[in-house]
Amino acid sequence: MSIKRLTLLVVYGLIAISCIVGIFRASVTQAEFTIKASIQASTQDEDYVGLLAFKEYVEKASEGRVQVQLYASGQFCGSVPECIGSLQAGVLEMFPSTAGGTGNFFAPAQVLDLPYVFTSDAQAECVLDGPIIQKMRDTVLDNGLNIRLIGVSNTGGWRNFATTSKPIRNPEDLKGQKIRTTPADIQQELVRQLGANPTPISWAELYTALATGVVEGSKNGIQDIIGAKLEEHLKYIILDGHSYMATLWWFSEPVWKTLPKDIQQIVIEGFAKQKAAASEMVATQESRSYTIFEQAGGTIYRPSIAEKQMFKAASENMRQWFIDNFGNNWLDLLDASVSQCDASIN
Repeated sequence: MSIKRLTLLVVYGLIAISCIVGIFRASVTQAEFTIKASIQASTQDEDYVGLLAFKEYVEKASEGRVQVQLYASGQFCGSVPECIGSLQAGVLEMFPSTAGGTGNFFAPAQVLDLPYVFTSDAQAECVLDGPIIQKMRDTVLDNGLNIRLIGVSNTGGWRNFATTSKPIRNPEDLKGQKIRTTPADIQQELVRQLGANPTPISWAELYTALATGVVEGSKNGIQDIIGAKLEEHLKYIILDGHSYMATLWWFSEPVWKTLPKDIQQIVIEGFAKQKAAASEMVATQESRSYTIFEQAGGTIYRPSIAEKQMFKAASENMRQWFIDNFGNNWLDLLDASVSQCDASIN
């Protein structure tokens, strides 16, 4: 091959590559709007599975006007305060936080984490689609927090107490146990009222804390336990179901205001797809996760109605704790919502 021909081939090759790059860049940048969604969980988590459904729907329904970018495992922001700050600044569009985590910047949201309020998935989902969520959305906006609550989904079933060496059958068994909690006040107060010692530890450090005896138990959903391989240390679970694992999804209000009404509606519809996909994964994987726990040598205890009532009675002062800190209004609305949902379900 002559040098001239080789040179021409190289030139044509570079032109072809440039065209491909140009086409790629055009396809990436042709969207009018970009929605960046970040989660701290991995790509195996139900939150991410839900976001995949959100992305598929929003991009298709908007006919390419919206591009959705997903960031898992804390790639975009590493903590709740950092992520919420990014939403407020308009550099991130979507982020979820648990009810307890939300308490760090909007304390009344902890009402959703009061123990032994919800008794079934249907009841919890009904309440979390109702007026209490609308009031939270309005109050957060009225308080100028610059974030919008677009909806609530389940992020792992129900929280239960799990321990490394001592089986829990009643509240007395928890006394003196070092139980890991999140930094949320309500999580720590519940453990304290049940006679155990709350120990706030980050999720990333929990595996080591259980292995070294820094804590003797935790309060998590079964899928979180299996996902983090905590079954290697946690050997007992009591299905007390003290709280429904709700996660609140926030959208940047500065960005929301820039979206046309039709795109806002597509985002809302996309969240419905997200919620359905996440809930379906929780429902299908929960039973499998309990099986994995037992296969790893774990023991699952299913308390009777009377035994569950013992836990509820032992933590009854949680209601007064909430009233003392945040007043009656949110608790009254929660109670009314539960009653209305019970009536509609029955």
